[in-house]
Amino acid sequence: MFAHADTQSDPVASKSVASGDSGLSFITIGDNTRIAYRLDGPDDKPVLVLSNSIGTTMRMWDRQIPELTKHFRVLRYDTRGHGASDVPAGAYSIGRLGRDVIELLNKLEVERAHFLGLSLGGFIGQWLGIHAPERIDRLILSNTAPYLGPAEQWDEAISSILQAEDMQETANMFLHNWFPAQMLENGTPVVEEFRSTLLAMNPEGLAGNFAVVRDTDMRRTITLIDRPTLIIAGEHDTVTAASYSEAMATAIPNAQILVLPAVHLSNIERPAEFMKAVLEFLQVPGAGA
Repeated sequence: MFAHADTQSDPVASKSVASGDSGLSFITIGDNTRIAYRLDGPDDKPVLVLSNSIGTTMRMWDRQIPELTKHFRVLRYDTRGHGASDVPAGAYSIGRLGRDVIELLNKLEVERAHFLGLSLGGFIGQWLGIHAPERIDRLILSNTAPYLGPAEQWDEAISSILQAEDMQETANMFLHNWFPAQMLENGTPVVEEFRSTLLAMNPEGLAGNFAVVRDTDMRRTITLIDRPTLIIAGEHDTVTAASYSEAMATAIPNAQILVLPAVHLSNIERPAEFMKAVLEFLQVPGAGA
């Protein structure tokens, strides 16, 4: 079922993943950009694609992998501009990020998969649900929105990132948007893990992905999504407010919604509730069969 591309060991990534130590693999897609990915779990299980938030890598899902791989062949990847994937110059687009996923599925000979995207990953999931529904079985959109304007705020953010001497201020901004005050004040190890990822982020990659958010507006077209859809929101999310998720649930036919008592990274802050909702939604009779 799977046609593997070139593989490179990644000892850091494999430390916290219970299922397999194959490390990272890479594909080169149509615009000559290398995308890093990894597969975990049994070959004979339904494929579940995980797509990460802006400013993170596929490692943001590490804590979910041991449970998910009991039920799925899990495909993770670093969105272009992030982690081990290439950082092309200039602005990226939501269409390009969506086609990256389609090309990855094509190269791995995966005809159809479940898709779980958080934040920017949820943007990508919406685009796939609109433009490539034949590739998606069941769709989970977590802590996301179809639009996060106005454009001017993203232009300012892009300018600030590219002019900054380092990523310290940007990292602090992200962390305060992602985690509750208690986790930040206590110096929780997981917060420091995400800080390290942000500090290592290439500013050009972050700016390119900010342009995706700036230029995307799917408020009308999400009504075209016809895949079974679960929307997960954070009650205290100030980036992608729960009200945005409620509007999405109204716009997408037959969508389900769950609001967790969380900020932005629901899978990190509320892992048990998050995983319960994901598994119950994906494991309905006939899903991924």
